[in-house]
Amino acid sequence: MEKNIMSFDWAIKEILRDKANFDVLSGFLTELLGKDVKVLELIESESNKESENDKYNRLDLIAKIDNNEVAIFEFQTSRENDFFHRILYGTSRAVAQQLTEGKKYGDIKKVYSIDVVYFNLGKGTDYVYHGTTTFKGIHNNETLLLSENEMKFLPKHLQDGEQSAGKLFPEYYILYPEKFDENIKNKFDEWIYTLKTSVVKSNFSAAGIQAAGKKLDKAKMTKAERERYEHYLKFERVRDSEIESAKDEGKIEGKIEGKIEGKIEGKIEGKIEKAIEIAKEMKQDGMPIAQIVKYSGLTEAEIKSL
Repeated sequence: MEKNIMSFDWAIKEILRDKANFDVLSGFLTELLGKDVKVLELIESESNKESENDKYNRLDLIAKIDNNEVAIFEFQTSRENDFFHRILYGTSRAVAQQLTEGKKYGDIKKVYSIDVVYFNLGKGTDYVYHGTTTFKGIHNNETLLLSENEMKFLPKHLQDGEQSAGKLFPEYYILYPEKFDENIKNKFDEWIYTLKTSVVKSNFSAAGIQAAGKKLDKAKMTKAERERYEHYLKFERVRDSEIESAKDEGKIEGKIEGKIEGKIEGKIEGKIEKAIEIAKEMKQDGMPIAQIVKYSGLTEAEIKSL
């Protein structure tokens, strides 16, 4: 028996932030990182706060995991040419925010960046990419290792195994569900399948995945939850269309100079009107103002005036 679940992007924003549902994220990370992982808490950073009103530049979730390491999740459906820069910014900020006044550099914990993208980012055919930092000798190609004394300054769980000097540096995972051919070869592929299809099969055994099927089951959504979910999906489709249209318009504008300025202005006005229309629907359905701000991009004052 299959279970149809809500999109993981929605779940990360609305459902999985509840501590009772941390087992879903813990299972996902356990299979991805190849080690037992437990999500301990979510980190409310300035990036999280800013992201609620910035639909085009956001970190969806920052979690603290075992040993106080940090995992950053981001879902992206629309093409962003500077997306790699955003990944770099996100990990850099997650590192910097750990070093509050009075702390030492040795207190910095490892950061994992997990980006799920539904567009062609970069050039490649795989559906899972893993990036690490390695220091190589330019003359002998040897890997730079830490000395025994330097290893002692690493967190205990990083002191075992290889001694690469880059093992404390952030690790990056970029997942492309749309590139997955649905030929499941391992347990993490079950998660990739679910990210692509929003379906959890009864024979799936990956850590946390049956919990996802149970807790994110669309059939168990209340009427209010389903309405909010449908509004969210509707607004996401409009947003993605706006981004692509804006980029296409920019290309045309560059080639035809100022000939289509009037058309662009008209389309921008139309997009604002569409956002207002969706906000009105949400308001009529009794959604909280904060939620309408989050999904419409309008300000609280603008929504109250509708």
